[in-house]
Amino acid sequence: MIRNFYKKLAAGFALFTLELVFVMVVFLACVLVFLYVSAQVVEASGPMKFDEAAFAVAADMRSDGFTNFIEFITFFASRHFMTAAGLLLIAYFLFVRRHKWYSLKVPVVALGSISLNLVLKFFFDRERPTMPLVDASGLSFPSGHSMVAASFYSLLIYLTWKHVESKPLRNFLVALLVIFILLIGFSRIYLRVHFATDVVAGFAAGILWVIIGISLLRRIEKYTRKEIAPVVEEE
Repeated sequence: MIRNFYKKLAAGFALFTLELVFVMVVFLACVLVFLYVSAQVVEASGPMKFDEAAFAVAADMRSDGFTNFIEFITFFASRHFMTAAGLLLIAYFLFVRRHKWYSLKVPVVALGSISLNLVLKFFFDRERPTMPLVDASGLSFPSGHSMVAASFYSLLIYLTWKHVESKPLRNFLVALLVIFILLIGFSRIYLRVHFATDVVAGFAAGILWVIIGISLLRRIEKYTRKEIAPVVEEE
């Protein structure tokens, strides 16, 4: 019994360490990617080769049927869908799962991502690509759809990883969500409403915000529990 206990303890510690290292590597990678891409965008005096190459690839794939599919995909990072999905997720954690801290994670991630995106757009002040396939307004860098998609669906990845017990199902759902995030980013390039560098920076900033937001909320949750517990005991 004792031997099995220590084996489980060691396995749990190893998994925790692996997850921690993975998160730190992802965090650092996102910081470096965003800093590099933003520096390239600021220094560029004209079209960037990476952006032009991405547009060329997207143009080669263009067809009426594929365009309809892409417009369908990009809807899942639109303001209307994200508002409805966010409210449903909040309601689920408030009334079904009864987990108030998870219900807080949704608005913190969503509203924080949108607010941060607006600040970054104002700071970089980059114009959108010419000849878009759909109407688009506002500034270009970083891509709001990509940033919000990366933050919201990364939150779903986090929740899936933590709460789906079946390993095959968990891995399938995580892979599906990752592919979905990438498709949303590609849709912005395909529709010529964002440059590829906008999308890459949006992904990096969105994932950064999720890591920061979840980390802060977990710290606050632990702190409030420590503060509340002694009071409850005294009563």
